[in-house]
Amino acid sequence: MSIDHSHHLDNPDKSGPPPKIDVVATVPGAPPAPEGAEAMTILVTLPPNSPGAPPHRHSGPAYGFVVKGAVNFELEGEPVRVVRAGEAFWEPGGDVIHYQDGNHLADEESAFVVTMFCAPGQPMLTVVSPEELEARRDRRAPRS
Repeated sequence: MSIDHSHHLDNPDKSGPPPKIDVVATVPGAPPAPEGAEAMTILVTLPPNSPGAPPHRHSGPAYGFVVKGAVNFELEGEPVRVVRAGEAFWEPGGDVIHYQDGNHLADEESAFVVTMFCAPGQPMLTVVSPEELEARRDRRAPRS
């Protein structure tokens, strides 16, 4: 069942037009945040051709929006995709490895905002060891 998330807000003081609200993305059946989670919103700015963070995972779900440029995005079991300015992404967190979040552009800066729901007492990002990457290589989508 799909829910209509469109909104129209009347502007009672009529000093100007009402806000325009566009739903950028939804995540049906999204994983719950860890109990007692800390919500953290960060801005990540990637210089031209930056590979981004090394393969890592988050302790809870993360929801993001590319504000400038284009970002290579790859989660365990999914092919690499390019998320462009104005588009959203999400990841479930937990055991899933986030392989790529680098700048897709060689000559321009890219940036994204992401809100993460971190488990209490855990860092927002944990780098995955080379040994674990090797042990789980069969879970990574084929790369072209």
